[in-house]
Amino acid sequence: MKTSIVIAAFAAALASPVWAHGANNTHHHPHLDRPHVHERTVIEVSCFRGPWKDVIWDRPNSNFVDSLVNAGYTFETAHAIAERVCRDDRLVNNPGALKATMERIFHDAASHRNKNH
Repeated sequence: MKTSIVIAAFAAALASPVWAHGANNTHHHPHLDRPHVHERTVIEVSCFRGPWKDVIWDRPNSNFVDSLVNAGYTFETAHAIAERVCRDDRLVNNPGALKATMERIFHDAASHRNKNH
């Protein structure tokens, strides 16, 4: 009788790791349950235009800078990019050129975006 109790205790001890790692395990990584998806980054180019043809009043609107920060740039880099884009006289009233310029900057590896975006 004593031998059967020892064998039963030994069997239960061996089975406990199976129970711990079985189907009822509550520790899981839900991000591994779904496929990897590339998120689409939207940058809203928005500049204040002054009353003259010159760019002396032109500056980026806050939503432009915020969208650059959301895309992974630091605030300082986002502000510098937005200032440069909004004050480029070749881009004034030229939405196609604005888009092409911003896409070029975004895809440039040297544009200093944070690595986690």
